Amino acid sequence: MATPPGRGGIGVVRVSGPEAAAIGTAMLGASLQPRRAAYRAFRGAQGEAIDEGVAIFYAAPRSFTGEDVLELQGHGGPVVLEMLLERVLALGARRARPGEFTERAFLNDKIDLARAEAVADLIDSATRSSARAAARSLQGAFSKRVQALDQGVLQLRVFCEGAIDFADEDIDFLSESDVGARLAGLADELDALLREARHGALLKDGAKAVLVGEPNVGKSSLFNRLAGEDRAIVTPVPGTTRDALTADLDLDGLLVRLVDTAGLRDAADAIEAEGVARTKQAMATADIVLRVLDDRRCAHPATPADSEVLVCNKADLSGRPAGALAPRAVRVSAATGDGLEDLVATLKAAAGYNAGEGTFTARRRHVEGLRDAGAALRRAADRLGAEEGELLAEELRCAQGALGAIVGETTTEHLLGEIFATFCIGK
Repeated sequence: MATPPGRGGIGVVRVSGPEAAAIGTAMLGASLQPRRAAYRAFRGAQGEAIDEGVAIFYAAPRSFTGEDVLELQGHGGPVVLEMLLERVLALGARRARPGEFTERAFLNDKIDLARAEAVADLIDSATRSSARAAARSLQGAFSKRVQALDQGVLQLRVFCEGAIDFADEDIDFLSESDVGARLAGLADELDALLREARHGALLKDGAKAVLVGEPNVGKSSLFNRLAGEDRAIVTPVPGTTRDALTADLDLDGLLVRLVDTAGLRDAADAIEAEGVARTKQAMATADIVLRVLDDRRCAHPATPADSEVLVCNKADLSGRPAGALAPRAVRVSAATGDGLEDLVATLKAAAGYNAGEGTFTARRRHVEGLRDAGAALRRAADRLGAEEGELLAEELRCAQGALGAIVGETTTEHLLGEIFATFCIGK
């Protein structure tokens, strides 16, 4: 089923493979003209009508998977769709694995691996910005940049390996060429793409921000204010928050999973001690730690660590003006909402997010691949300076291998299994 479980106006059963046309003929009583929608009754083994709707046949290779594909678009009731599916299975098909349609599109060279991943990213988008960026990745915005770099490295490899083959000649091809300048240019392009890919990964995955601090500094009040609803219990009693609460925020396109935690102090009982332990666990996995202080006791906030933002809360009680205090420090009032805009801006800056960027989504493995390719190019430049031609060629091969793994030119069955297992069934 290509549509999600449940009731709906339309439900789609999709079939891909060499028997798709024969299955369509058996169910519809006639063959279909490719790429022409036809209104038909969908019939069971005894000729009885299971449903009626629109049938479309896509002949290979002009289909999403590159194989013959049949789509039956009927009514979206779970019982009737299961009956359709059972009829298709009885005619020789089997149930698709998660992501198998997209996997076949990749294996049949309809899309590269980065674009295949963008299909899942588009479906899973949590913000409008991430959806737009995923759509651009699906259209090839990221893949084309990677492939252009790959071609540039390949051209250098061809030249360098040719120079090695003519090492007995009196001409020093490497030193008298522009290999150094071309290497530097590729490294600059790769660094620029790596910066964008990091931003793309942030668009896809979002950031985890954890509120920490002593009891009664207003963490839960701040959590409720940012979440826009009363999710956390707020009382003047220290230790009220015992377990972590989460809320997903859309901050101008940046998905932030905000976590409210128990106050950090010597626990009064075993339950609070467990809450404090969970606070420390949340801090260890956070992208950003929002360290909340009582503004009446933080007149001169210390410089925060790289992954921290200092939040001096209760400006309404201290009488000090709310707003940004430093690049990663801000004064707010959770009670009145003063300074919240500055806090949001500080949080986005700490995450490295710029709403004006985000031309594509990327995954952590893409970032790692670009990082590996960049390291290989830097090593290649060192080899060039040391006039080590064979080792230079090897580093260029490593760089090209790292780039190829991003788009699936060099990959493993294990990696494909991990990627497509995360897809929904029917896609």
